[in-house]
Amino acid sequence: MANLLFFISLFLIWIMLLYHMFLMEGGYLHFRSFEKPIDEWSKKMTHVPSVSVFIPAHNEALVIEQTLRAMSRLYYPKDKLEVIVINDNSSDETGDIAKQYAEKFPFIRVIETVEPNKGKGKSSALNSALADSTGDIVVVYDADNTPEKMAVWYLVMGLINDPKAAATVGKFRVINATETWLTRFINIETICFQWMAQGGRWKWFKVATIPGTNFAIRRTVLEQLGGWDVKALAEDTELTIRVYNLGYHIRFFPKAITWEQEPETLKVWWKQRTRWARGNQYVVLKFLSQFFTLKRKSIIFDLFYFFFTYFLFFFGVILSNALFIINLFYDIGLTVGDIALVLWVLAFLLFLGEVMITLSIEKTEMNRKNFLYVILMYFTYSQMWIVLVVWSLFLEIKRMFTGQEVQWYKTERFSKQTDKGAE
Repeated sequence: MANLLFFISLFLIWIMLLYHMFLMEGGYLHFRSFEKPIDEWSKKMTHVPSVSVFIPAHNEALVIEQTLRAMSRLYYPKDKLEVIVINDNSSDETGDIAKQYAEKFPFIRVIETVEPNKGKGKSSALNSALADSTGDIVVVYDADNTPEKMAVWYLVMGLINDPKAAATVGKFRVINATETWLTRFINIETICFQWMAQGGRWKWFKVATIPGTNFAIRRTVLEQLGGWDVKALAEDTELTIRVYNLGYHIRFFPKAITWEQEPETLKVWWKQRTRWARGNQYVVLKFLSQFFTLKRKSIIFDLFYFFFTYFLFFFGVILSNALFIINLFYDIGLTVGDIALVLWVLAFLLFLGEVMITLSIEKTEMNRKNFLYVILMYFTYSQMWIVLVVWSLFLEIKRMFTGQEVQWYKTERFSKQTDKGAE
């Protein structure tokens, strides 16, 4: 029985490893080709639509000025652009700083959230801005983001040249990548499991996931959907599923780049990633109950991917680890020790090769220091995710049974950053 369970766990683990290798290959191919249509697409950028940029902000005084400075430099016709800072119940100088920029730049303005949306989190803030804006295209940036000058232009370009796309997704880079060992891990994670996962899924399946920042979506689609789900901690993933169910797709176009701040301490990382995991688990549980009524096959594929990632894969890892540890102290008849060792070594080499190939797309990241961090990452950061997902699932199941109201956690900021990427 123990051997059977162990082989089941290995099967689940290796399915995910090989699938991510498949995505890496697709992502690399997308990296080699995504810029080719830009010259032709640019010809259609003569009469561009109006754009509303939403920046939800709650106590963001440390970073909001840098973000608004980047907004002031955006390459987009200013008579077609409005930048809306949504000051959501801030108790610091966020509102004052934003108002200073609003006085200086006519296309920037500040709105204050009011009841019942006040202080309820990102989704409620975005819904407030949706009701108080006019742009044909809505673009969302987090308050710690410094988008590159052409970012919004490229996001809109993707929509203009793809009528079947409801949204365009760009890529983000870590602005504080070298601050701590943790930000170095997150930087590697971002390039590999955001860039390549998105690129691979788009290349092979024409599927992408809306992130929390650096994306553009058609207003008509948002209004048809009724805005953002205020109960979802991962409002981006939840929105993705509903967009696909309308019959649209979401285009991944990594030419649109933004730089953002990532957690520099474990405490902040844990809270942020727990929210992400719980949010994705909420989406899986919400839409699995509607599995047979979903209209689009692409949604079912994506839903199964999240289900496999946050439930089956981590179940396989936990089961294999538990059996291995128990067998050290009690004889449970586990006779696959040598096989397990070989598969573990192969899994590690697969992880190492996959990550290093992916890092090669960013020339500044391919160095000896990052090679050592990738090795260390496998034994530390990757294992931390296992514990975090289990804890998140416990909290989400508890919330479902107790009816506890969702509480939004805003990621803590650390310091003012440079204008890297904003020029």
